[in-house]
Amino acid sequence: MIRPATAADVPAMVRLVYDLADYEKARDQCTLTEERLHTALFGPAPALFAHVAVDDSSGTVLGCAIWFLNFSTWDGVHGIYLEDLYVMPEARGRGLGKALLAELARVAVERGYSRVAWSVLDWNAPSIDFYRAIGAQPQEEWLGYRLSGTALSRLAGA
Repeated sequence: MIRPATAADVPAMVRLVYDLADYEKARDQCTLTEERLHTALFGPAPALFAHVAVDDSSGTVLGCAIWFLNFSTWDGVHGIYLEDLYVMPEARGRGLGKALLAELARVAVERGYSRVAWSVLDWNAPSIDFYRAIGAQPQEEWLGYRLSGTALSRLAGA
């Protein structure tokens, strides 16, 4: 079953995010806490959204899609930016990743959003193959940039 995340799902989603960070060889960079995720999803001004894939019989959260709205000035409408998509390794091959993406596509179409976008590490061949199989196109002409840590603080003080 795919459904919107609830507050009770937060601990499981934090574990999944850390599992994803392990997979991406970046666990030391992950500082997410249950409190932070809960506030972002369910606080007074939520700007983050999530859907979970749940085992119908046990109720166990097997995967999640964590996303937020972006905006296309060219289209003049919002889109969805998928921050994290992760399915537990033992639950893969059951269509849960595709079902989570299909739900985000449904949300986008229903709300008049123009796109669902995300990033993938260039070495993550299984994910790249999966995304291509569902019709996603790489944005190879665009380079992602990030300003964080010391560089962010330095520029903020300029």
